[in-house]
Amino acid sequence: MHKLLTDKAGEQMLLLGNEAIARGAIEAGVAFTSTYPGTPSSEISTSFFQMAQESDLYFEYSTNEKIAMEVAAAAANCGVRSMCVMKHVGVNVAADALMTLAYVGVKGGMVIVSADDPFMFSSQNEQDNRFYAKMSGLPMVEPSSVEEAKDLVTYAFELSEKLNEPVLFRTTTRINHSTGIVTLGKIRKPVIKGDFTKDPLNLVTVPAVARKLHVKLLENYDKALQLAEASEYNLISGRGKWGIICNGVSYNYVNDAIKDLNLADKIKVLRIGFSHPLPPNLIKKFIKNCEKVLVVEEGEPYMEEAVKAMAQEEGLTLEIKGKAKDLFTRLYEYNPGQVRQCIATFFGLDYTPPAAVDVSDVPPVPQRPPTLCAGCSHRATYLEVKKAAEGMETVYPTDIGCYTLGLLPPLSTADFLLCMGSSVGTSGGFSRVTDKKVVAFIGDSTFFHSGIPGLINGVYNNHNFTLVILDNGTTAMTGHQPHPGVDMTKLRLEGYGRVSIEAVVKAIGVKYVTVIKPYKVKKSTEAIKEALNYKGVSVIISEEPCALYAKALKMPQRKPFRVSEKCKDHRECINQMACPAFYIWDEKVNIDPDMCTGCAVCAQICPENAILPVKETA
Repeated sequence: MHKLLTDKAGEQMLLLGNEAIARGAIEAGVAFTSTYPGTPSSEISTSFFQMAQESDLYFEYSTNEKIAMEVAAAAANCGVRSMCVMKHVGVNVAADALMTLAYVGVKGGMVIVSADDPFMFSSQNEQDNRFYAKMSGLPMVEPSSVEEAKDLVTYAFELSEKLNEPVLFRTTTRINHSTGIVTLGKIRKPVIKGDFTKDPLNLVTVPAVARKLHVKLLENYDKALQLAEASEYNLISGRGKWGIICNGVSYNYVNDAIKDLNLADKIKVLRIGFSHPLPPNLIKKFIKNCEKVLVVEEGEPYMEEAVKAMAQEEGLTLEIKGKAKDLFTRLYEYNPGQVRQCIATFFGLDYTPPAAVDVSDVPPVPQRPPTLCAGCSHRATYLEVKKAAEGMETVYPTDIGCYTLGLLPPLSTADFLLCMGSSVGTSGGFSRVTDKKVVAFIGDSTFFHSGIPGLINGVYNNHNFTLVILDNGTTAMTGHQPHPGVDMTKLRLEGYGRVSIEAVVKAIGVKYVTVIKPYKVKKSTEAIKEALNYKGVSVIISEEPCALYAKALKMPQRKPFRVSEKCKDHRECINQMACPAFYIWDEKVNIDPDMCTGCAVCAQICPENAILPVKETA
């Protein structure tokens, strides 16, 4: 039995923040779950995927976040508790559905997890999704710890059903990927089947209906305000004339700083857990009794601006600060030392940070730039595209996924990136206004997510570019989740369909489609060269399983390779591929047999044929 299905209330368990959220949903009686995977939210979905195999829970990896939002919204409008999970930029994709779902509302509880990523550990931006709550008019809650992340899920479902609206559940990476002791609660039996009651004059958002629903949304906002004022997750602690208002993981840094600076009798703290709508009466009462207030929040000055507006409404002139040159930045994650220093600075404390540990006698840590894994088929494809494009001026629009790691030398096959699916759309623009050969890259999961419309656009408008679809049989970067093109029987799962990328591409109307096996360098390079010379939209589908995924599935493994005595030290292997299995020892090129997957690409480009399979030993 999956550990998160353990029905022993009161038992304690060490959980990742994402596991705690999944457990909280199970305790709340969630019956329908959906997602498109994205770090830092991925483990929530992995937990649901695993639990769905041995329980009544329904879970799906949807084609993209918009679809995930829509299927969950339909379930919730049949009275079934649903949860939709995505990372922060995924909400951008789902926003079209979200903004109108706020009008339509739900019958059963619906919680939408938005996992924000300050510092952009695995993201193209660090947008602050609290503004989605403000823009949509929906309530939002934010946990400050792993255990609270679990408990707050049940609260969010109850809040959703009180208001008949979805609730946004915002986390940040530090909550998602921290571990903590969680006390298990009782599991509520889920309602797995619902019923849809036709009510088109409230559920079909033609303008006349939507105008009426917007009124209802604003009325609900007033109800949510009252609930925020009374929420146990908006709490005040401490005493003193100085005030701090904070949220999320910052609450923990603030508490640590108060202890470290011995300020327990001087500072009181207002922690905001129900963050939209903010509780104006609670905040005004808090700041009225303060001489000055510091707002500690990662990201944008969301609370700071609101608190200043509330102070103005009350005619208060106390100093309220948060984001400032000498205080907090709008960039990246915060840390305990940073918060401690800003508190000392703002409140005028005589504070000297602890001396840094002397590491002068420690050698510098070698830099390890992000790189494609040893044996990654994407590396082979990039190498072949560059060989095929020799003599051409090229532009390489790329996309979101492992293949973005083609950015750095020697591969250097990433020139432009906006968002999921953008490589295909931007290729059309580049091809129209430049005379360069445009070669776009996109992964298999990303192609299904949002690459198809751009390809349709290219065919319709007769653009001139080559699209390389890197099909490694899984959604690799976020942890090997399935997508519509995956053969689910390899995962020993039945009942799924499978969509052929080649069939989709041809059905769109692409006239030139070729499939390559990238580990066959010469043959693949020739096929790519032909595709690059085609005028119009051409598509290359590069098929080879992700090396790590193949290993996890226990697929047959190839013999590793070695560098033989025939090597003349030209280092073509390193200079063209930079596979991490290579290393230099005693000024000679070597291959780590434990890392090498036996793809043989390096052997095919070695001018001396000096790279050979490792000999079997008796």
